[in-house]
Amino acid sequence: MLAAFLLLYSLFGASVAHAQEAGGFLSESRSTVVHLAELVTSGIEAVGIGVIVLGATIATALFLRDGFGAAGWDDAYERYRANLGRGILIGLELLVAADIIATVAAPLDFSTVGALGVIVLIRTFLSFSLEVEIKGHWPWQESRIRKRGTDPGG
Repeated sequence: MLAAFLLLYSLFGASVAHAQEAGGFLSESRSTVVHLAELVTSGIEAVGIGVIVLGATIATALFLRDGFGAAGWDDAYERYRANLGRGILIGLELLVAADIIATVAAPLDFSTVGALGVIVLIRTFLSFSLEVEIKGHWPWQESRIRKRGTDPGG
């Protein structure tokens, strides 16, 4: 991943510097792309935050309904954790997408690329951890568990 960032920096950074020196069309088009990328990034971030808030609200409402209902608080709590984790997971995926798009708008230097890389790694790790927490197993065990669940002998 770092190699891809460095390659993009060496190719794209040099062309942007050349375009800025020339002050021509490429400079204006780069400015437009950066502006659009910033708008798209802000929109996706807002949607990601909204998904997390909405997911937490719905999960909490379902938890209270199930807890006061016939399901009981223990079962309601397990479903609450899973539902809350799903909402956070979807929101985090959107925030990672926004971070990736933000790399288009960000000036490509080592500190920016490093900061964005760390943010993406942290959010990806959180997503991975939430998925394991929700499903109760590692993602690479999914096919084996499905096969075992549908196999009458096993």
